[in-house]
Amino acid sequence: MVRNRKGKIYPSPISTPACIHAKVSYSFSMNSISKITGTILVFAAVLFLTFSPIAGAEQCPPTKPDSMGPFYKPNAPERSKIGSGYILAGVVRSSVDCRPLPNARIEVWQAGPDGEYDDAHRATLFSDAKGQYRLETDYPPRYSFWRPSHIHILVEASGFRRLITQYYPKKGEKEGSFDLVLVPAK
Repeated sequence: MVRNRKGKIYPSPISTPACIHAKVSYSFSMNSISKITGTILVFAAVLFLTFSPIAGAEQCPPTKPDSMGPFYKPNAPERSKIGSGYILAGVVRSSVDCRPLPNARIEVWQAGPDGEYDDAHRATLFSDAKGQYRLETDYPPRYSFWRPSHIHILVEASGFRRLITQYYPKKGEKEGSFDLVLVPAK
C-alpha cells in the first residue's frame, strides 16, 4: 500500500501477497505424526502386495504370439521326432503362477531340409506330467532371402487361451530351449 501526500492510501503498483507477511505456525502432535506414518505404511504394504509376487506365486511373462503362416495343416500325426540333428525342448507353463501344464497339446510344423513344407515335418506331441516337451527335428532352413530359420508352434491346454508362436533357433546350435507360457482363458 502507498500513501499519497494527503494521507490517502492506494494499492501499491507492485503489491506483495499478504501470505508472505503472514506468520504460519505448524503444530504436530505425536499422535498426528503416528497416524500419518501408519497411513503411509498401510499404503506401502498395499502397493507391495499388489505389484510384487508373493512367495510361491511367481508370474511368468506369456510367450509372444507370432503368425501361423500359410502352411499350417491341422491334425498332424502324433510323434516327437520329425528329423534329426536338432532338439527343441521346454516346459508348458501358466502365466499366472508359472506352474507346469501337463498334457498340453503341441502342434509343430516347419520346412524340411529342402526348404519346402511337407507332412514329414509336422507333428503333434503332448507335454508330460511335469509340463515338459521334447521335439527332435532337422535344423529348420531358411527358405527365402528374407525368412529366417523357424519352427511354427501351436499350443492348446484346457482352461487356457490357444497360443500360436514361432521359435527362431540360433545359427549353428544343435539344441534350443523354449518355454511355452499360456494365458488363462477368460
